[in-house]
Amino acid sequence: MPASYVIDKRRRLVVTTGSGCVSFAETKAHQDQLLSDPDFDPDFNQLVDCTAVTELKLSTEEARIIIGRRVFSPASRRAFVSANPAIFGMGRLMEAYNDMAPAPPQVRVFRDLSSAWRWLGLEEAASSGATSGR
Repeated sequence: MPASYVIDKRRRLVVTTGSGCVSFAETKAHQDQLLSDPDFDPDFNQLVDCTAVTELKLSTEEARIIIGRRVFSPASRRAFVSANPAIFGMGRLMEAYNDMAPAPPQVRVFRDLSSAWRWLGLEEAASSGATSGR
């Protein structure tokens, strides 16, 4: 399963975890699933953990489409994490596309999880009261 998520309502956070090869279709399906999840709130923050992703099959145009789908609100903070240079670079491209939009959500790309957790203002400890998605 290339993408899964957990919604932590107490911390107002969605943790998305990717692994292996992740495609545009899978990324879009993940967004659709979040939008249909009754526990999802677009004002929640998001941590996208791509540390186990080996390949991101996403063109620059598909990246623009993913960013253009406003799943999260401008009030949200979204942290994208990957140490893989190619995946980190695609994350930076998506961050740049996001920054060009009117009223963009806050999106930042990190090479390590601890920096992302700190930017989100959260501790790394496992959450209680979280609900799992796919």
